Amino acid sequence: MTIHREGHKILFGFLTVLIVLNGLLTYFFPVNSVLQWTGLGISMILFLLVLQFFRSPSREIQANANTVIAPADGKVVVIEKTVEDEYLKEERIQVSIFMSPLNVHINRAPVSGIFKFLKYHAGKYLVAWHPKSSTENERTTMVIQTPSGTNILFRQIAGAVARRIKWYVSEGDSIEQGQEFGFIRFGSRVDVFLPLDAKVKVEINQKTVGGKTVLAELN
Repeated sequence: MTIHREGHKILFGFLTVLIVLNGLLTYFFPVNSVLQWTGLGISMILFLLVLQFFRSPSREIQANANTVIAPADGKVVVIEKTVEDEYLKEERIQVSIFMSPLNVHINRAPVSGIFKFLKYHAGKYLVAWHPKSSTENERTTMVIQTPSGTNILFRQIAGAVARRIKWYVSEGDSIEQGQEFGFIRFGSRVDVFLPLDAKVKVEINQKTVGGKTVLAELN
């Protein structure tokens, strides 16, 4: 288990603030006072909560050209047919994964292939499970074309808490299934748009593990 690079500066800054605050408690209040110990305990809990958010577990990825895997840890909150009208311009099966602040927030490629499209959209910060968050929140839209020619579109979506989407790829880049392509800080969501003939292998409220859980099988 390691700490993700996105957390290094934040954790250092947060730790510095906590040290200063606890130093002030020590200066202004008697040593070993209840307030001092309470402040120290709360500081430790808060730091550990932020620390676990940026954890980066090592995972062995079993690539399979016939499957679409979960791009994130979280819970399946949407499985429905919808029209994707930004790039694909056709009906697809949408599978959405909600990522709580307690989940690992690394985003992984659901399939292997080449990035054919990537666009960032500034937007609102509705709660990530809101139906309109997919089209109105801050988000990135990405499309990977698999070696067989299938386009898989997916979106990183910021939530009410998450206000920082990161991605490490560009149009034309190639990527392997399960490889990290981005990160979203704190609660958020990822939508995946599958072909209509794909066989969905997950259910509503099912927990997913990024890079491991199979969302669907492709025909």
